Amino acid sequence: MRVRAVELLTLRMPLVTPFTTSFSTQTERFPLLVRLRAEADGREVDGWGECVALTDPVYSSEYLDGAREVLQRYLVPAVFAAQTREAVTADGFAESVRHILGHRMAKAALEMALLDAELRLAGVSFGERLGATTASVPSGVSVGIHVSIDSLLGSVGDYLDQGYVRIKLKIRPGWDVEPVQAVRERFGDIPLQVDANTAYTLADAEHLRRLDAYDLLLIEQPLGEDDIREHALLARRMRTPMCLDESIVSTDAARDAIERGAAAIINIKAGRVGGYLTAVRIHDIAREAGIPVWCGGMLETGLGRAANAALAGLPGFTLPGDISASDRFYRQDVTEPFVLESGRIRIPTGPGLGVEPLPDVLAAVTVDRVVLPAPA
Repeated sequence: MRVRAVELLTLRMPLVTPFTTSFSTQTERFPLLVRLRAEADGREVDGWGECVALTDPVYSSEYLDGAREVLQRYLVPAVFAAQTREAVTADGFAESVRHILGHRMAKAALEMALLDAELRLAGVSFGERLGATTASVPSGVSVGIHVSIDSLLGSVGDYLDQGYVRIKLKIRPGWDVEPVQAVRERFGDIPLQVDANTAYTLADAEHLRRLDAYDLLLIEQPLGEDDIREHALLARRMRTPMCLDESIVSTDAARDAIERGAAAIINIKAGRVGGYLTAVRIHDIAREAGIPVWCGGMLETGLGRAANAALAGLPGFTLPGDISASDRFYRQDVTEPFVLESGRIRIPTGPGLGVEPLPDVLAAVTVDRVVLPAPA
């Protein structure tokens, strides 16, 4: 396969409702898409990738403008340089950009586009390539911080009526025990978990232990990204299973967290770990250690949602992920919408991602476009 050109498309997509976490409130998203034109044996295809970096460096050190810059200045040129020596492949991509430190979300987007193009040329689906063993995946929903308990209960009730099989509540200091208690009392024994997005410290251990009373599936990333040791200490003081998200940035981080007892469960986000191929390796490490995993979300468009669904179809993903229907966040997705069917999301079966952007919709929401042709 030879890459002929790469386009970087920045979109602007308003959210259906504001989404508030411990670190920010989002009212719109600016997805960064990678469109990769590739050819092999006289055939040309477009491969698509999606960068999950937020506008500001509040979830991780990566952010939209930085991701676009590193793709334009370093990652895409590295692919062009690599293909002067040999045919470019998704499997070989990581080695070709190994000299560029960090920037996992940007790398994941370009790897995703390479993999999509490669699979479209081969007539193989993302799910088949990654190792999915099911046709659909259970769909959970992430519920942001609300202005009141009554508003939260209304939202949770609506999501349950829609058929979501698991509720995740975002929490932060001052919004934790009370909303969890209210949801438990109103809705009974539903699958329920919480996500703190690094909002606490180990000094909050006694307060966090109060959550043990509510039979949660897990507590996700209560402490800082680098605090694997502290998560292990907190895990020994709580009955609620400890799940790591922001801390799991690589296969080494996953092994470290498991060996230290810091993670009874792992949330795998392909963008956070550098790509879907690394995500599969983390799944394999966790499965061998008997650690359940699930697939987190970053408010992706239908492109990222398709890839996440394929990943979540692997056998070690035994807990419902954050792969919700398109209308959870967007009135109009850039692809045909993903819909909830009996609490599940179908894994596309077509070549590559199995979905493509709708041209008119893509044109309407694109606010920036950079074209990078391969050197002659």
